[in-house]
Amino acid sequence: MATTDEAPQTDESAAPPTQRREKRLGGHDRLVIGAMLALPIVLVVGLVWVPALGSVALSFGTWNGFGDLDTIEWVGFQNYQDIATIYPPFWPAIRHNLIWLAFLFVFPTLLGILLAVVLDREMRGSRFYQTAFYMPVVLSVALIGFIWQLFYSRDQGLINEVFGTEVDWYGDPDVNLWAVLVANAWRHTGYVMLLYLAGLKGVDSTLREAAAVDGASEVRTFFHVIFPVMRPINMIVVVIVVIESLRAFDIVWVINKGRNGLELIGALVAQNVIGEATRYGFGSALAVIMMLISSIFITIYLRNVFREERQR
Repeated sequence: MATTDEAPQTDESAAPPTQRREKRLGGHDRLVIGAMLALPIVLVVGLVWVPALGSVALSFGTWNGFGDLDTIEWVGFQNYQDIATIYPPFWPAIRHNLIWLAFLFVFPTLLGILLAVVLDREMRGSRFYQTAFYMPVVLSVALIGFIWQLFYSRDQGLINEVFGTEVDWYGDPDVNLWAVLVANAWRHTGYVMLLYLAGLKGVDSTLREAAAVDGASEVRTFFHVIFPVMRPINMIVVVIVVIESLRAFDIVWVINKGRNGLELIGALVAQNVIGEATRYGFGSALAVIMMLISSIFITIYLRNVFREERQR
């Protein structure tokens, strides 16, 4: 006779074979999962990796886009050497991209943080202000350039009409870069505002209450308590600013195709690939340089993300 101390076996090994088989995936389920994995992989490989690797390979040759791929003349690192030594727009483009990066990182980013902090107070009409500040984000960058033509036009622009000047804001190489940066900042500010506003909504309210109990001011609470907690948001914003500054293209292309003071790396790539020169190898070398610079910041971001995941 079994005693009360002998408990029946209820582990999975004692379950009937039919019960264990029910937990396995059927053929239809495996097919669905396989398709869900294969389709994104095919799209990423076909739309991202194949063009990227093709650009890297093509950067070591010269090709005008006509004829078969057998007509490519392989020149090694000659394209990269020419870019750094005998291509005049390259170094101004690097300088302009760095200016673009510094400007976006300082002015629209700080303004976006300020707007997020103010709108996080649930003030009256905050929904309207959020929509108004975010509205430029849904517009294309090229359209932003056309809209700001209403302000920058030499003959009919609002700025010249108000101040009685005759400055060609988009045409003067001494000021057109700064004019474009202001127009682009109008769009970028709303994007940064939305990211930080979402981050502020997710901050634990007890942190603010504890800081208030300790007698910390609102400014001190934000910079010493709230802002460090939003480190993931900060990293995302830094990466976005870097990528936006490197891939800047649309707005300068619709203004003057990236010439006359608006030289940027992205515009130089387009000039050599789809412009009058149609130098695919030379343009691909410029694209590879831009990709390498972007990869540095993306690698730093992913390294920080994986480090935080291991620390959890």
